[in-house]
Amino acid sequence: MAGKPKRMSQIKQLILLHKQGIGKKTIARTLGISKNTVKSYLTKIETGELDIDTLLLLEEPVLASKLFAGTPSYKEDRYEHLKTHLAYYVNELNKTGVTRKTLWDEYILDHPDGYRFTQFCYHVNQYLQAQNPSMVLEHKAGDKLFIDFAGKKLSYVDIETGEIISCQVFVACLPYSDYGFAMAVPSQSVEDFIHALTCCLKELGGIPQTLVTDNLKSAVIKANRYEPGINKVLEDFANHYRTTITPTRACKPKDKALVENQVKLIYNRVYAKLRKIQFFDLHSLNNAIRQKVKAHNQTRMQQKEYCREEKFLSDEKHTLKPLPVNTFEIKYYKELKVAKNNHIYLNDDKHYYSVPYMYIGCRVKVIYTRSMVYIYSKTEKIATHLRSYKKGKYTTVKEHLCSSHQNYLDRSPEYYLNKAHLQSKQLYELFQHIFKQDKYPEQLYRTCDGLFSLQRKTEPILFEGACKLAIEYQNYSYGFISNIIKNKVITHEIKNEPPLPEHGNKRGSGYYK
Repeated sequence: MAGKPKRMSQIKQLILLHKQGIGKKTIARTLGISKNTVKSYLTKIETGELDIDTLLLLEEPVLASKLFAGTPSYKEDRYEHLKTHLAYYVNELNKTGVTRKTLWDEYILDHPDGYRFTQFCYHVNQYLQAQNPSMVLEHKAGDKLFIDFAGKKLSYVDIETGEIISCQVFVACLPYSDYGFAMAVPSQSVEDFIHALTCCLKELGGIPQTLVTDNLKSAVIKANRYEPGINKVLEDFANHYRTTITPTRACKPKDKALVENQVKLIYNRVYAKLRKIQFFDLHSLNNAIRQKVKAHNQTRMQQKEYCREEKFLSDEKHTLKPLPVNTFEIKYYKELKVAKNNHIYLNDDKHYYSVPYMYIGCRVKVIYTRSMVYIYSKTEKIATHLRSYKKGKYTTVKEHLCSSHQNYLDRSPEYYLNKAHLQSKQLYELFQHIFKQDKYPEQLYRTCDGLFSLQRKTEPILFEGACKLAIEYQNYSYGFISNIIKNKVITHEIKNEPPLPEHGNKRGSGYYK
């Protein structure tokens, strides 16, 4: 009996043979065990509380409990004393510098007849394990997608500089089928995280009910046991794909045990197999990762008759929600003040975007993506622009400007000629000569604006006479015409003074042209 306990099925055979009146030596020879072992079992049976027939009806574990009372050490007084203090010892272990050896030294000092150090540690560890049991979780098809970043990095070599570029590896898996996905990205930034997650959903061909994220900075702003703050970008991502976000509890890796195991498998089936291959760009590295992950998903699972890909395609893919038509674009948010020129300045691009002039001086909310800029005043959308990356430039919608500014933008030779035609024939003819000059358009527009202003302040007959004289002398500048009017040159001509007497020293106006 000092050796390993016999099988209970064999013990039942021993009991039946004994009941049939067969001797101990014959029983020992028949069952292949020693005579002393047979004798010991029979002694236990005969001195026990139950009769032979009752023992034969018991299930094997119950029968074993009747024949083996268990370790008597758990019935000792020293164990009862230690058991009442286990909670205290475990609590003390959380304090700085306190070890099991420290606690045992204190314990044995007060109880010299207590457990030795090994047994003391055994009971403390057993208590710790009992306080943190693991739960087996049942997962539904298409319910969750676990996402995380692997702790170890992959790398490639910049072919131009020879620099080794380290990459983060994004890992995801569907817990129902354990179907995995992996992808290398430059960093754990929000942009790279969202890009990897978008590629993952595209690879899966659908969307799960919720995304279970780790407490990485890209996804969770502040980790909280019950209500972690979700990054605004990830909220927008989830809203776009009609799913939800469920961050794991802080410091609770068991919440996403499957993706943690997936990371270990990626180390074994991707990292290890790529360790001797040199890559020179991120694209080629990701192509290699994709091939190895595909092989991983097609590898037959242990103790199962199928692989991850078969399970995913047959039972889970059809349960995923369809992908939206448009790919998600990250939204950025700012609150800006509309300047006096009724534009807002987007510092990210160093570019100006117009806003309706009635909002000058107001603070507006700006939401912009990679391709678009949306401007809101409270709840009303007041402007939409295509995003421009031209530094120091303006994107202006004409209707956003006041009437005078709109007229300013409308300036063109046709605009000024049409306006002059409505004023007078002489002014129209003068403008025709002005725009035939080879000068910068802005300079010509300024001349025209000045002449319109001069016309409003001058008597029509004087102004028309000045225009005629300017055309005659082919001098179309604002200053020349202004001087004609200021010096009243046209006034003297109007008085019809008598002409000078005829003489030979007469060159005429053609000489001065």
